[in-house]
Amino acid sequence: MGRDFAGSRRHAALFEPTRIGRMALRNRLAVAPMTRVSASADGVASERMGRYYAAFAEGGFALLITEGIYTDRAFSQGYLFQPGLTDDAQQAAWAGIVGRVHAHGAKIVAQLMHAGALSQGNRFRDHSRGPSPVKPKGQQLQVYRGQGAFATPLPLDQAGIDEIVDGFAEAAARAVAAGFDGVEIHGANGYLIDQFLTRYSNQRDDAYGGSTANRLRLLEQVVAAVRRRIGGGPVLGVRISQGKVNDFAHRWEAGLDDARALFGRLGALPLDYVHTTEFEAWQPAFGEGASLAALAAEMAGLPVIANGSLHVPARAMEMVASHRASLLSLGRGALAHADWPRRVAAGDALSEFDRAILSPIADLANAETMIATRSSD
Repeated sequence: MGRDFAGSRRHAALFEPTRIGRMALRNRLAVAPMTRVSASADGVASERMGRYYAAFAEGGFALLITEGIYTDRAFSQGYLFQPGLTDDAQQAAWAGIVGRVHAHGAKIVAQLMHAGALSQGNRFRDHSRGPSPVKPKGQQLQVYRGQGAFATPLPLDQAGIDEIVDGFAEAAARAVAAGFDGVEIHGANGYLIDQFLTRYSNQRDDAYGGSTANRLRLLEQVVAAVRRRIGGGPVLGVRISQGKVNDFAHRWEAGLDDARALFGRLGALPLDYVHTTEFEAWQPAFGEGASLAALAAEMAGLPVIANGSLHVPARAMEMVASHRASLLSLGRGALAHADWPRRVAAGDALSEFDRAILSPIADLANAETMIATRSSD
């Protein structure tokens, strides 16, 4: 990694090499998946996206997790200008980005996402589908070109569920063919898999609804199908949260019992890691006791990537030391400084995150404009 990555004594643990599955990592710092809606209208990753991802790799992060990539040409797309992995052109564009990341010594994982009922921009369909015909809470996300309330989804039948599982598997195969080091299944933040996991959005009375075991069924099927398709070499993980983009304060109704059921089952699946995300990763998951990341590490017995306001180095160190996190994924910290690892290793100052780069549209064109404006002041 070179002299820059030895790390100061105070933060040395952040710069220790580690491993997830067969993936060797130069330190414990990852870039969190962040929706940037900067692909072409037909879902092809752009040159601007290539520069964006390469900058994190050059800045010293060990692992990059992409923004959510849609998985099929039916109901998975959530946002206009979201990238996909559903055709040869999309695959080739991602292959170019992967190559640029690898050239700087970092690894990169494709996060695969189905928006389900939260779809607010889909070039393939004019309506959404979800586990049940339940109108999502909240409003569409204006920073991703949404407006007004979410539409009520049509309920998925078995054929539709099978199509979703096949879409994840096919997109995962394309990810591996494009050179990605692994795949992360997006099971968090209120998107489709999380809609099945959540009691109020899943009111089914079949094998996919009711008990926690039933509500886990779609996630289990997706993980199994993806692992069969990509084989044992590439890394496979899943992202889990309590809060959602449309219901930030949501907490699991059964608390610790839900955590035990979910993480215990994930530990039995052919996964290499669990990626937990909370607003503040170190806080107790259920009012008191352990954090969500610590519960995942204990109950799943898998390496955990922890996400949530960890851009302050002291907090990052605490997660590694006290919460059993194998890696830390940064969102705001990475956007503020693509070279956050280099800066921390050298003891350089860190700036506050400027939310202007996410408004009015949270895309890379707006971010580059804001950076250029600040540079000229």
